[in-house]
Amino acid sequence: MRAKMEKMAIVALTLACATVGVEGAKAMAQEVDFAKIIVAHRGASGYLPEHTLESKALAYNMGVAYLEQDLAMTKDDELVVVHDHYLDRVTDVADKFPDRARADGRYYVIDFTLEEIKSLRFTEGFNLENGKRVQVYPGRFPMFGSTFRIHTFAEEIEFIQGLNATMGKDIGLYVETKAPWFHKQEGKDISKATLEVLRQYGYTTKDSNVIFQTFDYPDLKYVKTKLMPELGMDLKTVILITDNSSKETYELIDGKWQPYDFNYLLDPKNFAEIAQYADGMGPAYKMLFDLEQTKLGHIVPNNLVKAAHHAGMVVHPYTIRKDALPQWAANVDELFQAVLIDADADGVFTDFPDLGVAFLRKHEQQQ
Repeated sequence: MRAKMEKMAIVALTLACATVGVEGAKAMAQEVDFAKIIVAHRGASGYLPEHTLESKALAYNMGVAYLEQDLAMTKDDELVVVHDHYLDRVTDVADKFPDRARADGRYYVIDFTLEEIKSLRFTEGFNLENGKRVQVYPGRFPMFGSTFRIHTFAEEIEFIQGLNATMGKDIGLYVETKAPWFHKQEGKDISKATLEVLRQYGYTTKDSNVIFQTFDYPDLKYVKTKLMPELGMDLKTVILITDNSSKETYELIDGKWQPYDFNYLLDPKNFAEIAQYADGMGPAYKMLFDLEQTKLGHIVPNNLVKAAHHAGMVVHPYTIRKDALPQWAANVDELFQAVLIDADADGVFTDFPDLGVAFLRKHEQQQ
């Protein structure tokens, strides 16, 4: 395993080092001292398949503050780094294990062992259209090009800590537990497992360079009031926010699992209570604006960031993509400007970390 990890690290770092040399790559990876942060959303996922170690290495050398990890649990209780708690959007699981889909047609991480998951080819995300795989972002890394694999959370931590050691930096982890409610339905406590791995690698206090995030507010309260105290931990936390149509989270009410109402998390009168459990909020970036008034050349932020700051929380919205711009942004710099400057968010997730870092550098120089 160690030899394989070293080989993957060499391949990824070569992307940065081949043209500028090792010292040049170190310079690229220097932590940029901005007042606001850029988070590499699933790594440099605009350039390499999301959540691969290669993508994380490329993002590392772009000067980001944090690298994101999404986590799901396997059948044999391992934590793997993958955005969805199913496998069919980014792997060839349907080819290798055609009979393992659930009734909804999806292939869930939790139904496979780590060994089985590591046998899959990992690729750029795709959708099925008329039975054919269609790449979601056509201009990104070619679907099933090269060879990529899913890895464990522990392997990624060792990879990042190794880079921090060799590059002389301290780039942080931004960890998300995927669908804790679903894992509970399946008899697994993904949040406890995540915290135990973080503790094993020395991340235990708010001074640790890690942020724990989730869309599952009931589970976040459980993490803050029960799990962290029991494990002797107190990490920085962020509550993620989406709209109710996504049905991203379910909660157990009177013995029944019901969709969680995210409107509660958007109401400023609740922010003081939310701040007891969350150091920050992670809304979709469009939630920072009055979309009825915002248009090209006329950005109108709402009061969400101001209210969150008043309650003592930072705001790190998601996700800026240069190949998926809203109609009111002519280019990606205009979107970074709207989110980070006009709306005054404290940081942002982006698939294109280099562009985010370049924007902040240019903005700082203009001040």
